[in-house]
Amino acid sequence: MGLRKTNKSCPQNSAQLKQIVKNCSNFGKRCDVPKGHFVVYVGENRARYIVPITFLGCPEFQNLLLRAEEEFGFEHPAGLTIPCDEQEFCSLISMKDE
Repeated sequence: MGLRKTNKSCPQNSAQLKQIVKNCSNFGKRCDVPKGHFVVYVGENRARYIVPITFLGCPEFQNLLLRAEEEFGFEHPAGLTIPCDEQEFCSLISMKDE
């Protein structure tokens, strides 16, 4: 399953990835988030995307998570927000599906 947009960064070792998943585990606890996925918010309008946790291994996604950590930290109360343009996010993520 690939990236899904709903209507409504990144460490290099497994310990850091586990910390991200743990910190993100409370985000998106709604019924529209399938197991093995998590929610991120992207862009100025905070568009909501459901992404598979396998994206955590993608270098491009890891870079986005690093940017998120630098800008917001992982204790950001509004969910995991990715600090980039929505179009840039979609472009990077679409390369993962190819």
